[in-house]
Amino acid sequence: MNRFVYIILIFIICLITINIKAQNIEFDKSNFPDNKEGLKQAKKDLKTGDEYYELGPATYAYALEHFLYANRFNPNNALLNYKIGKCYLHSSNKTKSINYFNKSLTLNPNISRDINYLLGQAFHFNYEFDKAISKYKEYKQSLSPSELAKSGKEIEKKIKECETGKELVKNPTRVFIDNIGNTVNSPDRDYSPIINADESVMFFTSRRNNTTGGKKDEGDGLYLEDIYITHKLSDGKWSQPENPGKPLNSDNHDAIVGLSVDGQRLFIYKGDKGGDIYECNLKGDKWSKPNKLDKTINTIYHESSASFSFDLRTIYFVSNREGGYGNHDIFVSSLNKKGKWEEAVNLGAEINTPFDEGGIFMHPDGKTFYFSSTGHKTMGGFDIFKTVFENGKWSEPENVGYPINTTGDDLFFTVSADGKHGYYSSAKKGGIGLYDIYKVTFLGPEKPVINNNEDNLIAIITEPVSEIVIEKVVNIQTTQLTILKGTITDEFTGEPIYAKIELTDNETGKILADFESNSKTGKYLVSLPSGKNYGIAVKAEGCLFHSENINIAKATTAYQEIIKDIKLKRIEVGSKVVLKNIFFDTGKSILRKESTTELSRLLSLMNDVITLKIEISGHTDNVGSAKYNQGLSERRAKAVVDYLIKNGIATERLEFKGYGFDQPIAKNDTEEGRQQNRRTEFKVTGN
Repeated sequence: MNRFVYIILIFIICLITINIKAQNIEFDKSNFPDNKEGLKQAKKDLKTGDEYYELGPATYAYALEHFLYANRFNPNNALLNYKIGKCYLHSSNKTKSINYFNKSLTLNPNISRDINYLLGQAFHFNYEFDKAISKYKEYKQSLSPSELAKSGKEIEKKIKECETGKELVKNPTRVFIDNIGNTVNSPDRDYSPIINADESVMFFTSRRNNTTGGKKDEGDGLYLEDIYITHKLSDGKWSQPENPGKPLNSDNHDAIVGLSVDGQRLFIYKGDKGGDIYECNLKGDKWSKPNKLDKTINTIYHESSASFSFDLRTIYFVSNREGGYGNHDIFVSSLNKKGKWEEAVNLGAEINTPFDEGGIFMHPDGKTFYFSSTGHKTMGGFDIFKTVFENGKWSEPENVGYPINTTGDDLFFTVSADGKHGYYSSAKKGGIGLYDIYKVTFLGPEKPVINNNEDNLIAIITEPVSEIVIEKVVNIQTTQLTILKGTITDEFTGEPIYAKIELTDNETGKILADFESNSKTGKYLVSLPSGKNYGIAVKAEGCLFHSENINIAKATTAYQEIIKDIKLKRIEVGSKVVLKNIFFDTGKSILRKESTTELSRLLSLMNDVITLKIEISGHTDNVGSAKYNQGLSERRAKAVVDYLIKNGIATERLEFKGYGFDQPIAKNDTEEGRQQNRRTEFKVTGN
């Protein structure tokens, strides 16, 4: 046999071998004459798998289990490989579908008209964007004109997502992304993490097996949603999650959707009547019964995600009500003077798209807004976007980038008050469950780039670990914020006290917000976006009000936390209060307009306690002569008394004195100390 004939024979044998390997084998007894019992069991698994498969994606996981058993018996059936691929495409292991789709095509190139589209999706999820684009185009070319008219835009959107993915992956955001570990995350679905302003408490939603009532959803077979709470421990780890039970959770779907900055008020979703939003208040350590929001918010449609503004006077929420730009849009409503939510307004076409928006979060800085969208410039599924409200309008939504965003669904992004960390839920490859909660750490340019593969292996087992470190610096300007927090107590007993905290813009005299301390612990937290001179009044029954001034008028003031424990004084003879929001120009005794709100508070106190008698005293630092400072302090005290008399307070209830620099409350050798000494006080002289 000559060499040429030999080569031809080898070539023919290879073709025959390939053809044999690529031959589609049906589940028929003629193909398995020696294994009747195995075939019987395989066909049984096929039948059971098909029953689940026909119910739709919600039960694909159950179908997959049976299909894989049948596939072990006969791995060369084109239709079974196709179905397995489709099931994997709806699982947390989406990229496993690639091999099954490819094998299905090899066994039968005409197995299904949509296989190229599905294979395109699988490549898309696997970041093989060029292959995905090729398959999407191949599928598009196979469509009839009528089919193209129906599906063409969807296919083009997928191709654009791939192009966006290529761009974002090429220019990644510089972050660490950590799975927060299996103390919090479960093998089930965990999502919608919501943190309070100082990142000490996290609420999240889960569909794990110890939910209230223990019931499952008839649609997808998963446990109903419940709200869970975890606390940050001293070592930075999160505590074992607790199910707070009723009234937050019920026997229906219950999900966390929003939390006030101080952690005292919750928005929760309940799956009744199409899905509505409720509000709960923390009374001591107990949550109140959920109160359904006004009809201006809840409708016959589906209302889901929601978020407070920092002042608790504006609510942003998601609804699929009529008149929107897409399916689910973002709406906004404000509280009126009667404490009712006004008619909701669509946030507009700058934010909402013809597709879905959801998973919203308004940062405590009062201007930075995060949301998820399947519209805008996404790389696949829901991507997270950021927009900033400045000069009366929203900025163009900006994709927060890869690797925060993935080719799957990325939702419920929330950012700590200092802007250093973000939390969100994602179905990342290698997670603990189908959806896990991840922590994002934004890095500065000085950080070294480290990539530890060993850590990546540990990530899915126990502790939070670094998954990705990239090069680009993140520019998230959410740190122009001051957090004022502490504990409010009764000065006489030392016990925590429930108090109301009134926040005022000293420049305009406008009341910006009202907060409350916790009735059991006395703890409070107030968010103060930069750009204002704030007057703060703390009021409790039977006590004199306490005054604070936080002047952060510069809009560029960086993030800071001020811890201020407040001891409220009883309305008793001898009690003194510093009026920190009484202002005079240097060397003058004319009250500035910024003093109006503080003076009004003092006037209200005098009117409320009609037997109250007080002394107004003026104090200075030690700059200048004793005679000059004594005279200045007396004139300033008199100016306050004159205001009260002018507004109806009897002269015999008032007296004024100037003490100059004889009664300092701080050292005069620093500017800060001198500023504290320059003050106006009132003292109870009779009650």
